[in-house]
Amino acid sequence: MFIKGMDLSFVDEVEAAGGAYFDGDVRRDPIDLMADLGMNAVRLRIWNDPPGGFCNLERTLAMARRIKERGLHFLLDFHYSDRWADPANQWKPRSWEGLDAAGLREAVRRYTADVLSAFAMQGTAPDMVQIGNEVTPGMLWPDGRVDGELDTDAQWRTFAGLLQAGASAVRSVCPDAGVMIHIDRGGDWEATRKFFGKMEELGVDYDVIGQSFYTWWHGTLDDLRRNLALTAETFGKPIVVVETAYPWTLEKPDDTGYILEREDQLAPGYPASAPGQSAYLRDFMRIVRETPNGLGAGFYWWEPAWIPAKAMWSVGHHNNWANLTLFDYEGRRLATWDVLREEET
Repeated sequence: MFIKGMDLSFVDEVEAAGGAYFDGDVRRDPIDLMADLGMNAVRLRIWNDPPGGFCNLERTLAMARRIKERGLHFLLDFHYSDRWADPANQWKPRSWEGLDAAGLREAVRRYTADVLSAFAMQGTAPDMVQIGNEVTPGMLWPDGRVDGELDTDAQWRTFAGLLQAGASAVRSVCPDAGVMIHIDRGGDWEATRKFFGKMEELGVDYDVIGQSFYTWWHGTLDDLRRNLALTAETFGKPIVVVETAYPWTLEKPDDTGYILEREDQLAPGYPASAPGQSAYLRDFMRIVRETPNGLGAGFYWWEPAWIPAKAMWSVGHHNNWANLTLFDYEGRRLATWDVLREEET
């Protein structure tokens, strides 16, 4: 299966705020609608104890039931944090702050196993599991940090031990699930080669390479093509571009600041419009599909349904992503969805 996935982690909060989704004028359940439009996989993040109360175990279990009722592939994304984990933020959950490296390994193993057991018990075991989110600089800082002055052999061994603890829990509880290691260097071969070379050297057990790729941060589509080809030829593992997006407009309904809001942030040849977004998705999918040796396994659009249903969100800030969705500000689906249906399943 070529994954045509969507990260729908914010849908629960959108719906709780009264947000709704439409195909034309017809209101639809968002998961049903997106599945009808060609989505075949859903990614959900999970935080240990998020202060806002969303993306915790209870609410993610409920979302997983909806995903599996539609027969969709399910990727569970462990952040191993109470909040965003990304290249600038890989902070321990509050309850793990006093643990040393050995304690963190056991905490990762036990927590991963307990969470996966809960999904398995309700009949919604993930088909794939991410051990960490955009872990390019390591995770569970400072113990598992591997950038800057902490880019040392000892730190990499500690980090690898944390990844291995999570992977072993997946193997134990959900033996049929693929294990993904995810970084954010979709257009950067040198960084990708270094990171996954370390994974090989340290014997980390995983199945799938995950990448993030956003043109305004990670380079051109040609950079992506080159990196995917070299990664496939060097490491021989399936690759999923597990995060991507592109804007459908630069016009905003209010004065909220957006991640992408200027013409000079756009990729040449891809205007911020529904046709421009469609062209980006079409070309992007072709590049992933054409990865050598059939190792381009698919992609996920990051938060296509995060519409501006309220001012402030549980993550502690406003929605800065609302023009990078696949729905307009009122929740009507965009024409970009038609690109998915052009593709063979």
